[in-house]
Amino acid sequence: MTRVFKTGLSTLAIAAALTTATHAAELGAVDEPIKLAINEWTGQHVTTHVAAEMLRAAGYKVEFVTAGMLNQFQAIADGDIHATLEIWSSNVSDQYEVLKGEGKLEELSDLGLDAKEGIAYPAHVADLCPGLPAWEALQDCAMNFATAETLPMGRLVDYPADWGTPGADRMAGLDLPFKAVPAGSEGALIAELRASTEKKSPLLITFWQPHWAMSAYDVKFVELPPGEAACFEDPAWGPNPNAVNDCDFSPSRIFKAGWIGLKDKWPAAHEILVNYTLAVEDQQPMMGAVDVDGKSVEEVVSAWMAANESKWKPVVDAATN
Repeated sequence: MTRVFKTGLSTLAIAAALTTATHAAELGAVDEPIKLAINEWTGQHVTTHVAAEMLRAAGYKVEFVTAGMLNQFQAIADGDIHATLEIWSSNVSDQYEVLKGEGKLEELSDLGLDAKEGIAYPAHVADLCPGLPAWEALQDCAMNFATAETLPMGRLVDYPADWGTPGADRMAGLDLPFKAVPAGSEGALIAELRASTEKKSPLLITFWQPHWAMSAYDVKFVELPPGEAACFEDPAWGPNPNAVNDCDFSPSRIFKAGWIGLKDKWPAAHEILVNYTLAVEDQQPMMGAVDVDGKSVEEVVSAWMAANESKWKPVVDAATN
């Protein structure tokens, strides 16, 4: 997926300094590949490929394993995948917390990305639904968003099914007359934004920032009631006294997790992945280069690595020298 993040350089420098103050970790089983999860969105691909190049610079072999966001955690607990590097707290599965609580996987650390998710629309849609960005406006203009498959309700393009149902949850919680239709992929979400912008047609969509499309298609967020913890637990909280989820997304935390045996089998790799962070000003242009310019993730990440050694090499050096 794509998201505004904290700058990563100072975090890297601090992490490197702290690690250097101790001693370099052992490399461990360098003859066996470290397997990293590849999920369904471009930002995660960039995040993971940067981590992979850092591990390779340290002397490791790396393999990528395609895995669904919600179903990857058992594979990590089983040791079939050794790390996943961009977990969004807003749509992590319950299984993650169970496996973490049982000590079958390890939460490594925050990636350093300060993200926002929500119900969104291209800016021109405000002319088609007077009252936006206030969420209440959607009650009166839902028919403007209707399609043949959703009549008499409006259409909300939700996240792909593998990412959960956050848009549908909010339509139900706020009792809005919209039917959530899952997108097939991140690419399908972008295609919806592109088509709506080009045709000036109505579109309501579940989306996130940072993402290059937020600026490319002038995407705005609907203003929903604050996503406080009580909203998800107490139906009496919020504008709908009969339902939970009648609010915005809770603030998202982006973090990394790994196989519980990672630290013992590849000590330096574990240290690198714990201390690895990526800044929005670095990730977002790389995503744009892939999705807009048509470059490969490998090509884009390789160029970034070459131009930004000061941002990643201290972490590798601290773990290995």
